[in-house]
Parts: sequence; C-alpha cells; structure tokens
Amino acid sequence: MFLATLSAAGPHSIVDASGLGAHDLSAWSMFLMADWVVKAVMVGLALASVLTWTIWLAKTLELSKARRRCRQPLTCLHSASSLAELNPQAEAFEGPARTLLMAAELECQQSRQLPSSGIKERLRGRFARIEADEARKAKRATGILATVGSTAPFIGLFGTVWGIMNSFIGIAHTQTTNLSVVAPGIAEALLATAMGLVAAIPAVMMYNQFARKVMDYRAIINAMAGDVLRLVSRDLDRQSVFGERAYKQEVA
Repeated sequence: MFLATLSAAGPHSIVDASGLGAHDLSAWSMFLMADWVVKAVMVGLALASVLTWTIWLAKTLELSKARRRCRQPLTCLHSASSLAELNPQAEAFEGPARTLLMAAELECQQSRQLPSSGIKERLRGRFARIEADEARKAKRATGILATVGSTAPFIGLFGTVWGIMNSFIGIAHTQTTNLSVVAPGIAEALLATAMGLVAAIPAVMMYNQFARKVMDYRAIINAMAGDVLRLVSRDLDRQSVFGERAYKQEVA
C-alpha cells in the first residue's frame, strides 16, 4: 500500500514535500528575494568591502613607495660625517629626508650667533613636527578601515534581525511552521550577517597591518631625524672649536 502510494506520487512530489528544490537558495537568488531593507544592507556592505580592498591596495603602494624613498637617504645619513659632505647627495633626496635637511638648514641660518644648545633644541621641535606630519599622511584613510571593521557586523546583524522579523510575520500570515516556508526567509536574513563578517574581518586585519607599517615608517623618519641632528651637532661643535672661518676652510 505504502509503495503503491509512493510510486503514484512520483519523485517530484517527494522533493516538494521535503522542501528541497522548492526554493533556489543560492546567494544571488536569496538577495533577489530579500526584503528591500535587507537588500539595502547587503548593497551597503558590498560597497564597504569594495572600498576596503581599494584602500588596502592604495595604501600598500603608497607606504611601499615611501619606504623606498627613505632607503638611500638613511644609508647616506649614516655614513656622512658632516652636512657639507652630504650636500652633493642630498640633491637627489625626496620625501621626509629632504624636508628634514631643509628644516635643519633653515634653522641654522636663522640661529646664527646663537648658542648651539638652543639650536639643537629648536631642531628637535621642528623634527618632531615633521615626523608627526608624515605619520598623519601615512595614516590617512585607515580610519575608514577601522570604521568598517567595527560597524559592519552590527549592520549585518540589523539586516538579519529585520529579515527574521519578516519571516515570523510570514509564518503568522500563512499559519504554518513548515520548514520549507520558514527556511528561505531565515536564510536570506543570515546572508546579511555573513556579508557583514566578510566586510569586517579583512578590514580589521588591514587596519592592524597598516598600523604596524606606519609605526615602522615613523621609526625610519625618527632615525633620519636623529642622524641629521647628529650631523648638525657635530658641525656646531667643530665651529665652536675651530672657529667659523677655519671650519669653512676645513670643510672646503
């Protein structure tokens, strides 16, 4: 009796009764069937993810270029014994190294006939400001990564809550708890949470990566500033020992 009924029903009736095949539960189909609020959440999270990867690519290229520009100046500053010896090579310097040397030259010109201790103290202030400005430029746009990483899961959760709420409203209207009726709406809602995590997890990892790179870049600038200050201090001490005219003759 059971086998006769089963054979009469056919395979398609079995699929429909189990709830399989009644709905296409691919990600794209769930997006199309979702409520407009859930769709808006998904689109926003997708755009946030695209923005995150765009920032990652741009900042990776920017920081790599900035570190390459500091490589040669750092080597030259380490090996130089005076600013005058460094001048021929300094013409090719770019970025923070050139800014540091220009600040040192300007301060030395403005502080002629003044005590050397005051010059070095003012140079430390100038160099600290240059270092802070370069670090601020390097960190530009990384705040977006922190924002996406901290808010995307909650935005996705909002879409999930909204979708599940609509599913329960649909259950109340149909007056059935059949899994084939409930499952599609809940699956659509959970897709919003999944997209929130897909946007948030890379953003957090990228932000931490750039935070370390900016710290390393700032350490390089600090090392160059220390080398420039060392050269200036050495030149000032030579002037105080040999006199300015004798020092210029020695350098020449």
